[in-house]
Amino acid sequence: MTGTPLRQLESTRIAAWLRDAILDGVRAPGSRLIERDLASEFGVSRVPVRDALKVLVAEGLVELRPHTWAVVREFTEADLTDLDEVRAVLEPLTFRLAAERRRPDGLARLQQCLEAEQSGARAGDEIGSRRAAADFHHVVTELAENRLLSDMMRGIRSRLRWALSQHDDLQHISDEHVALFEAIQAGDGKRAADLAAAHVETSKRARIAHAQGLRAGDR
Repeated sequence: MTGTPLRQLESTRIAAWLRDAILDGVRAPGSRLIERDLASEFGVSRVPVRDALKVLVAEGLVELRPHTWAVVREFTEADLTDLDEVRAVLEPLTFRLAAERRRPDGLARLQQCLEAEQSGARAGDEIGSRRAAADFHHVVTELAENRLLSDMMRGIRSRLRWALSQHDDLQHISDEHVALFEAIQAGDGKRAADLAAAHVETSKRARIAHAQGLRAGDR
């Protein structure tokens, strides 16, 4: 494999690694992402690194600083409010459609995500539980079987995963996912939509409490 296909493969690999590093908290908001250093770290030229950074810019995780370097984006309260407002509209629809259009294979994948999330929460594995929670939302979007909705949710997927990481009560969020799964499994679209709306509010409150706890710890 040479040329453009190899470059695309390398940029996809680098983007995936950096995405996880940012969303798992390994690369903190405001930290520098220098092309030369990343190219050396991954053993590639600067071109696939540059392509990978462009992908993360499009996802809202990275900001480019012209003629210098890129930095991990620091989300503002306005950014998070915007996300909450979009989630409040899209997620009830997504969960309702998923309940109405569920299929056995999709339910099986959704249950696997849920079990991984619960297992991580019980074990105190924050990264594992949060990744599984994000996967749960992704599979629900696939179950909805609406291409336009899927495209819209893809546009906020990384931001959604970041928001899901901004809380401490892993078990409570996992328990809400259990209720959502049961509503989808039962084909109860209205209940799934209502629970999804409540879930957005719970996530918002948990994120605010998490931020307040961090600020109190800094005093």
